[in-house]
Amino acid sequence: MEVILLERISKLGQMGETVKVRDGFARNYLLPLGKALRANAANKSRFESERATLEARNLERKSEAQKVADVLDGKSFIVVRSAGETGQLYGSVAARDVVEILAAEGFNIGRNQVHLNTPIKAIGIHKVELQLHAEVEIHVNLNVARSADEAERQAKGETLTSVDAIYGVDEDALRAEDFFDPDADGNAEDEA
Repeated sequence: MEVILLERISKLGQMGETVKVRDGFARNYLLPLGKALRANAANKSRFESERATLEARNLERKSEAQKVADVLDGKSFIVVRSAGETGQLYGSVAARDVVEILAAEGFNIGRNQVHLNTPIKAIGIHKVELQLHAEVEIHVNLNVARSADEAERQAKGETLTSVDAIYGVDEDALRAEDFFDPDADGNAEDEA
């Protein structure tokens, strides 16, 4: 199906372009959300008459998104989650969690604006892409840790998945003699 785009859509085209898309994509996404019109003579003339209004509305949305982007770009947020000793989370941090974290800080971001290919399943500092507008894209850092103290240590560059980081034990200094008595005979039955 051919459609006329009413706004810029990434990987598809600019406002005003006539593009060919799959029927389902047009019927289920582009047309119901008002992002496109079917490409016919009546809609082409309608688009040309409304072009100035559409461009002004797009520019307004872009400037609003840019204001939010200027404040939010590069910020870091701490996420406290339960995790095992290896740093594997017992749950995960998904797009809806990112939206909740940003909402708690006063930023109103939609779940469809968070581009997270797979949920975060390990502690560490993760970069998350936010697409606030078709032309405004930023990144925020999520510092996923077991506690606020660990988040501070991670922010300084420390890796928290080793035994030393978790328990304060130096793995390299551990020796077998510390755990076993070298003088003890291996057979407990001989002593009886």
